Amino acid sequence: MQMNWNQLLTCQRLGIENTEGDGVRTEYYRDYDRIVFSASFRRLARKTQVHPLSFNDHIHNRLTHSIEVSCVGRSLGLAVAKKIKDRLPNDITEVDFASIIQAACVAHDIGNPPFGHAGEYAIRQWFKENDNLLDESLTEGQRKDLMSFEGNAQGLRIVSQLENHYKNGGLRLTYSTLGALIKYPWKSDNKLTNEKDKFNIFQSEIDIFNKIIDATGLLKLDNGSYSRHPLSYLMEAADDICYKILDVEDALELNILRMDEIIPIFRKLSNSDDIKDIGNNFAARKRIVNYRAKVIENLINQVVDVFEDNYESIMNGQFSGDLIDKIDGDCKQGIDEIKKITTENIFSNRRKVELEVGSYSSIEIILNAFILAVNDKMKNGNEITFKSKRILDLMQDDLPSDDCSAYDYYMSITDFVSGMTDNYATFIAKQISGSAK
Repeated sequence: MQMNWNQLLTCQRLGIENTEGDGVRTEYYRDYDRIVFSASFRRLARKTQVHPLSFNDHIHNRLTHSIEVSCVGRSLGLAVAKKIKDRLPNDITEVDFASIIQAACVAHDIGNPPFGHAGEYAIRQWFKENDNLLDESLTEGQRKDLMSFEGNAQGLRIVSQLENHYKNGGLRLTYSTLGALIKYPWKSDNKLTNEKDKFNIFQSEIDIFNKIIDATGLLKLDNGSYSRHPLSYLMEAADDICYKILDVEDALELNILRMDEIIPIFRKLSNSDDIKDIGNNFAARKRIVNYRAKVIENLINQVVDVFEDNYESIMNGQFSGDLIDKIDGDCKQGIDEIKKITTENIFSNRRKVELEVGSYSSIEIILNAFILAVNDKMKNGNEITFKSKRILDLMQDDLPSDDCSAYDYYMSITDFVSGMTDNYATFIAKQISGSAK
């Protein structure tokens, strides 16, 4: 049994029974525009990609990274659509196909907290270490959501619940874009969750996920999980291509790596020895341009070939892993070398580690204050302490109503904290701890 492109590429939207376009943009262009104009997307400009709180304006943040991923995703979509055009519905153009991937790509990091992955780990650690502070009404799955906080799941929550139409469809994206956005179609307490706790579905979005399944026709697999939307593999590949290359570019800018370390690897990744190097008299950011372009072009072509070669297993939900790991030859060797050099030189860089240690402290201070304040509110209602009231006042209308559950209260706090920029989280932590200048 295979998934059906007529369902997979549906124009039906979450939260709207009947939708009418504006006569100019396609439904998938409208998805892209809604994401780009959202407040959550705008805040990515002040969120860490790899290097926290960098003063170098050439370094990628989550916003520039997301835009670049969307460009690569669009190119992947156009190339794949040309390959499988005879299998697509007649009313779906190559541009439509690519636009869905582009929209999913631009939203793929929208749920990431401040300080990058360090922020994710800090949120998880706080809830694991302070389980005794959580209300006893929480189910095991709800506790797991908090203790395994995941930016991918938060991203789905933002676009489907929090932005624009609050808990009434969110951005009201098409089910196609929502499906393409989901890399890990299972819950936090699902037995398939791996050691990194990757998942896409909080308990609060189970009903929405079921609507996505019904609308797009994702397959239920023998192990009880669901297949991924085929376009999610291309969204993931676009992200993989960008961060593998652009993490290196940032490291060159920060003098963590040298060009002579990178050029041999980039030649393998591009499958080309014929790349013009403008020479040592120019800064690395200028020298790297020709190499980067060739590498991205080749990786796109390689991923398209892998998608075509594995088309049947992707469509019947049996494909395992990700597309970029199936690349072989010199390019595969280059991928392995880039992973090694980033792990050893970039992610263990002393300055990066120092800043991430500080980010843990900021997240801990914030969560400790807000969780204690909301516990005070749940226990004492309007008779809470002045400090608790002022802390919760910072959330303004992001704090749910008095008749909500403890889980809703805690999720609203993770919504608030994960939505902070690096700068704001640092500022608020200093205010709470009384160390602000």
